[in-house]
Amino acid sequence: MSAAPIPAAAIAAAVVAARDLMRNAGEGEQALMEQLAGAAILLGEAFTGSLLIRRTVEDVLPASAEWRMLAEAPVSAIAGITGLPADGAPFVLPADGYAIDIDSGGRGWVRVMQPGSAGRIAVSYTAGLSGDWDGVPAPIAQGVIALIAHLFEDRGRATQPPAAVAALWRPYRRLRLATERRA
Repeated sequence: MSAAPIPAAAIAAAVVAARDLMRNAGEGEQALMEQLAGAAILLGEAFTGSLLIRRTVEDVLPASAEWRMLAEAPVSAIAGITGLPADGAPFVLPADGYAIDIDSGGRGWVRVMQPGSAGRIAVSYTAGLSGDWDGVPAPIAQGVIALIAHLFEDRGRATQPPAAVAALWRPYRRLRLATERRA
């Protein structure tokens, strides 16, 4: 799985919000703040099991007639499937050679009925809760902001992040207790 980088505008908006929380209106250590914002957003995504900012993702999966779940969620669109043969150039699978679905939980699913010479497939799709920082649910955004502020102010003292961060994110957490299967 490879996701596009977090958009710079989302990182910049998170930095502004964290600076507001810390009452630090300056531009000092901007590169550090941006790095911490990127890390906090990625940690929020890992904790919640959802991409926070919508972006393009590509998963490489085995070509299979069984339904395969895509790695990231919530999926808003599945753009296409490319066949990846062991030898030769990648090729676009015909539309009647595969099936796609996005379920009510925002999970994307694909299956290949006619793989041709493809042993694997590359699935390109769009996933994320919001198109920009302003659309991220307020509790998740507040947790990211609090984590940025903590990381900036802690600076290697190795103290624990505020418990409020996990408390803010927990209601949005997607858990998988077992491998999901579809008929």
